[in-house]
Amino acid sequence: MASKKKQTTPTDDFSARGAPAPPTQKVFIQRDYSEGTQVRFQPKFPSELEGKIEREKFEYTLNTLNEVYAEAEKMSCSSCCEGCFACLTAYLLYCCSDTHFEKCLKKVAKFIIEQNERVYVPRGLLIIDPVERGLRVIEICIFSDNAASTPARSN
Repeated sequence: MASKKKQTTPTDDFSARGAPAPPTQKVFIQRDYSEGTQVRFQPKFPSELEGKIEREKFEYTLNTLNEVYAEAEKMSCSSCCEGCFACLTAYLLYCCSDTHFEKCLKKVAKFIIEQNERVYVPRGLLIIDPVERGLRVIEICIFSDNAASTPARSN
């Protein structure tokens, strides 16, 4: 009989590193619909993160995410050809390869993991991939005041 493997969440991974299990606070960066329905998040710096992370590091993360999502939705010759070829193959193409959008989502996931390891986790913060929230919000968990009260390191 096959055993079920419990799927871990980013907060479980964070807890395994010695942080308290439940976050003390959560901050949500909302989608920005001012320019249409494309995936883009509001560039406003949340007041809850004041003193926990430098504004420049937060803005770098947010701008990079917005750029990758813009790239994912950009219409190009290759994405048009990909769609045509998928149609011609009765969409069997997608059994063998990822779509351009899926490749960009993987790029975002990798970037968020990197940012969490280098910037956010050492400051007692954790970014949750927007895909896990239906691309509606970026969730940032704040874990402890004592970890955040230590001076922010410059990376």
